[in-house]
Amino acid sequence: MTTLTNKNNVRPRRSFIFTPGLRPDMFPKALSSGADMVCIELEDGIAPKDKDEARQKALALFTEKQADDGVERLVRINSLREAFGIADIQAILATDTPPPALMVPKVKSPDEVMLLDNLLTERGHKTRLHIIIETNQGLESAFEIAHSSSRIDSMLFGGIDMAAELRCDLAWESLLYARSRCVHAAASAGIDVIDVPYLDLEDPEGMRVAAEQARSIGFSGKGSIHPKQIASLNNVFTPSKEEISRARHIISTYEAADTGLVVIDGKLIEKPVMREMYRILAIADKIKG
Repeated sequence: MTTLTNKNNVRPRRSFIFTPGLRPDMFPKALSSGADMVCIELEDGIAPKDKDEARQKALALFTEKQADDGVERLVRINSLREAFGIADIQAILATDTPPPALMVPKVKSPDEVMLLDNLLTERGHKTRLHIIIETNQGLESAFEIAHSSSRIDSMLFGGIDMAAELRCDLAWESLLYARSRCVHAAASAGIDVIDVPYLDLEDPEGMRVAAEQARSIGFSGKGSIHPKQIASLNNVFTPSKEEISRARHIISTYEAADTGLVVIDGKLIEKPVMREMYRILAIADKIKG
């Protein structure tokens, strides 16, 4: 199995939700929301005058041992091309208890990621990275960015900022090309790709359709802006019983054959297909666990 995928790096990333860095009291509630990922916000959701306080409070949360509850914990820092982002990284490098993962916004080039990786490595931090593609320049470099660090676990599509840059509607058709570029880049690096949150809380059916569209082109999950969106997102991005059963059948047949390719149920199965089969099972096992 290790020749096709690293099960330790595969986990459910069907949904995520933000919680404000200024309000550490809201962190436990976010962790119990059902989201696979909880991200403490230091960027857009925090006013400039409150950045220092939010950073201090957010990092203080990780001085305490975190529960092994299956929820992935992240901190969204500010852009590395801004003073606030540099201050975020300096504080993370200064602490002995860094966040387990960082969400890095507005990445435009692989150099940004490589610099951050080098700094974390020099400090001895094992912090993982989740990269947001939300600018035209970042989209153009998405493939190189996806391959720029072995710390990267996912690429996120920032549709709101992207639509503003492209001067287009925040609509599925208008952003399909941009989404597809992110999917292709992430898939080439074997990492997850996560879609922008659906902003209309009063349109749950519209959100479900948007999530299904995202899944159909290769997205692993989708962000949420409220806990009431999470159950539906998790449902859309959870492998079905039929998918899980098929994956088990293909894996057992492929491994028994012990060849580079095999025909199963009349279809040629090669290593790229097997990576997805192992991924489905790994996610199913972690959700069950």
